[in-house]
Amino acid sequence: MNSSALDATDIQAALAGRRVEAVVIGASAGGVEALGALLPSLPAGYGLPVFCILHLPGDRESRLAELFGERLPLPVKEAEDKEAITPGTVYFAGSGYHLSVEKDFTFSLSCEPPVHYARPSIDLLMESSADAYGPGLVGILLTGANHDGAEGMARIHASGGLTVVQDPADAQVATMPKSAIDRFSPHLILPLARIGALLPMLETT
Repeated sequence: MNSSALDATDIQAALAGRRVEAVVIGASAGGVEALGALLPSLPAGYGLPVFCILHLPGDRESRLAELFGERLPLPVKEAEDKEAITPGTVYFAGSGYHLSVEKDFTFSLSCEPPVHYARPSIDLLMESSADAYGPGLVGILLTGANHDGAEGMARIHASGGLTVVQDPADAQVATMPKSAIDRFSPHLILPLARIGALLPMLETT
């Protein structure tokens, strides 16, 4: 059996019985390119909210929502403080602030100290999303050069959510996915192309 067939079997097993309510995707070094390959897999009319967070310089305005808004057939915007989360929307964390999801399914921004030298922090967004959505959350961790995201993904796993890590051999920078794999056992370890194939399937679970 080839690796794609094995991936398909693993994906079907991981999705069995799940009801997905939201997706959170974290990345660092190489993340813009990875998201550029991944997010176009989202079809028009996709019904889940998708939270994307990349490490950004705090002194530079993020243009990610604008960049991806031109590429995707879905609403794309930068998450705002106290904003209610809307299904079928792709949200990006802005620069200079931590982004969290509250239990009433709104966003909050904060200026707390950096985590793993990063603000916004992948860990904080993933941990708060896990607290809000529990087993309805899917966490995806991609390429990156530090350890941010490992604890957040572990929280998602402990809360019953689905955890997906990019295969380190497929990542532009392997440190971040390796750190998550060392921290716990993700449900799925997949190359980027297979994660892209997974995204549309999440809406039907």
